Amino acid sequence: MSQSSSRAPEPAGPLKRNFIRYTVRLLANLYLRVRREEWHNIPAATPYLLCFNHPNWVDPFLLVAFWPKKHRFMIFGPKEEDMKVGWRNRLIGWGRLAVPFKPSKSDLIDTTKRAMAVVNAGHVLGIAGEGRLSDREGQVAPLQDGAAFFALRAKMAIVPVGITGTRWLRFRKTVTLRVGKTIELRGRRPTRAGVLSLTEELTAEMNSLIAGATDGPPPGPFARWLTDAFNERPWLLEEARPEATPVDRPPANG
Repeated sequence: MSQSSSRAPEPAGPLKRNFIRYTVRLLANLYLRVRREEWHNIPAATPYLLCFNHPNWVDPFLLVAFWPKKHRFMIFGPKEEDMKVGWRNRLIGWGRLAVPFKPSKSDLIDTTKRAMAVVNAGHVLGIAGEGRLSDREGQVAPLQDGAAFFALRAKMAIVPVGITGTRWLRFRKTVTLRVGKTIELRGRRPTRAGVLSLTEELTAEMNSLIAGATDGPPPGPFARWLTDAFNERPWLLEEARPEATPVDRPPANG
């Protein structure tokens, strides 16, 4: 996929898409217990935006595997400078399920055009609203304004999804994908005030979807390795330093 193209990324064909979907679903069901709740809140037709919290690297894969098959699903991300480096990035590129963007934001305009083109082409665009991994179960990190911005620009409603249970990937642990009620734009425009208003409403809805979720202490060695295989939380490493102070921690939207 060309990073300079402003066209919608071409989704994977049926054979590849079904292979990815059912392979991930099989592996997830073998290791976890995946529970789907309030599935009736999913819109009957596409396109729309989907905003989810992000406790673990596995979250977008679970959504791709369990979301209704008839809704073509693409993820906004990952944040990588070069998608040709590393087997994980090459695998994501092969799957054609992502709209990657560069950390340097040097391709911000083209990335925005590609993201908008996904919904304009009639697909579902999934966005991890926090812009990074969550720290704890049952707690949404402050949302960035990307989801609200895209929704208002594309004039598309947002479907909030709360994910709980993935902070630690223990064997046979219950993971819940809970769908909230669709958030309509209600006349809001893509101005700073409109983005702020929609982000606040989205934050409240997402917090309600994961309220009360808790997790125990870290699991054994294998589950810890699986949990953190692709997770990056440098701010938690900083907090673990004895001399660390609150100012050492980057802002939530950084």
